Amino acid sequence: MNIVLFSDTYPPEINGVATSTRSLFNTLVSHGHQVVVVTTNSTSKEVTYIDGILRIPGAELKKLYGYRMSWIYNSKAMKIIRAFQPDVAHIQTDAGIGAFGHIVTRLLKLPKVYTYHTMYEDYTHYATKGYFDRFAKSAVRTFTKSIISGVDEFVIPSVKTKDYMRYIGVDNFIHVVPTGTDFSKFAIENIDRVKLANLMKKYRPDPSVVTLLVLGRVAKEKSIDVCLKSYAAFLKSKPRRKTQLLVVGGGPALEELKLLAEELGIAHTTTFVGRVLPDEVAYYYHLGDYFLCASLSETQGLTFMESMASDLLVITRYDTNLIGVINDGETGFFYQGPDDFPQVFEKVLALPKTKVKAIVKKAKDGIAPYSIETFYQNIIKVYRRAIRKKW
Repeated sequence: MNIVLFSDTYPPEINGVATSTRSLFNTLVSHGHQVVVVTTNSTSKEVTYIDGILRIPGAELKKLYGYRMSWIYNSKAMKIIRAFQPDVAHIQTDAGIGAFGHIVTRLLKLPKVYTYHTMYEDYTHYATKGYFDRFAKSAVRTFTKSIISGVDEFVIPSVKTKDYMRYIGVDNFIHVVPTGTDFSKFAIENIDRVKLANLMKKYRPDPSVVTLLVLGRVAKEKSIDVCLKSYAAFLKSKPRRKTQLLVVGGGPALEELKLLAEELGIAHTTTFVGRVLPDEVAYYYHLGDYFLCASLSETQGLTFMESMASDLLVITRYDTNLIGVINDGETGFFYQGPDDFPQVFEKVLALPKTKVKAIVKKAKDGIAPYSIETFYQNIIKVYRRAIRKKW
C-alpha cells in the first residue's frame, strides 16, 4: 500500500503529534508499505525529499515552540506526491500541512483518513491572551466539525476525545485507535549504560535523593506550574526529605516556570534540563524514581505509557483520558493538586519496595494493548475501510 502522511510537526521537533507520526511511519515501513511523510522544513527554505520525508519550508510559530506553519500548497511537493501514486492519505494536523493534505486528497481523489490529536480548545489562550476566549473556543469547535465532516474515516486516540467529539456535535463514525509505541526502546536492557551513567553524574549525582521526573513540552496547557506548586507544598510539609524535581523538555513557558521555582523557594532542588533530542528521551526517564504530571489537555498521553515502560511509578492528576491506563493505587496514583499532593506522595514514599515493584509491573503489563503492533493492525483496518469507500 502507498500511504502519504501529512503533519505540521515531525522529529526533530518533540511533541506528541511528532512522536505519533514518526511511530506510524516506522511501523508502516517495517510492514512493507511505501510511505511518504509530508511535513515542514526546519533547516532549509527549500523543498527536500530524503528517506521518505518530504519537507516543505515553514515559519516557526514561536509561541507554540517547535510548531511551524507552511503555505497550504506547494507545487514541487505536489509533483512528488502525484508521482508517488498514494492509495490513501492520513492527515495528522490542521495547519498549513494539514490544509495541504486536504487539497491533495481532493485533487488526486484519494481516500482521506484524519486523526484528531490535539484538544485545540486548550490552546486558544495563545491567540486570545484571555480576551474573547469563549468566542475563540466556539470558533475552534465549528472549525473542527467542518474538517471532520469532509473525511472518509475519522480516528481519535482515546475515549475522552470521543466523548468530546459527541459533545460538540460530531456524528461521524469514530475509530478509537490509541497511538502505539515501541516500548522496547525504554527498557533498561536497551539503554546504553555508559551514556546513562554520564547523565546520572550530571543530573543525579547523589542516587539517594528521591527524584520526581516531569517530562514533556513545557507550555501553559501542560500545567507544569501545578507540578511545581505541588512539589513546593510537599517540601514545606517535609523539608528534611532528600528530594529533587527534574523537568525535562523545552517550550514557551520555560523561563516563566524558572521564575516560579524561585518564587516558590524550590529552585535549589529543581533542575530544568531544557529540550533534549527525541532519541535521547528514553535515557531521561531512567533518571527518575517517579513520573509526575498535572496536564489535563492530553488526548492520550504517550508520556504516561513511556514512563510505565521505563519502570517508573506514575503520580498524576486524574483525567478521563487515563481510564484504562491508570487505576488509582494499582497501576499508579492520582492527586488533585497542591493541597493533597503532600499526602499522596508521602503515602507513595511509605510503600514497601515489593509493593512498588508490583504496581510498576502491573502498570507495565497493562500497556500491552498500546503496543506498536496493535496500533498497526488497527490503523490498517481503517485505511482499508477508507479505500473501499472510493471503489
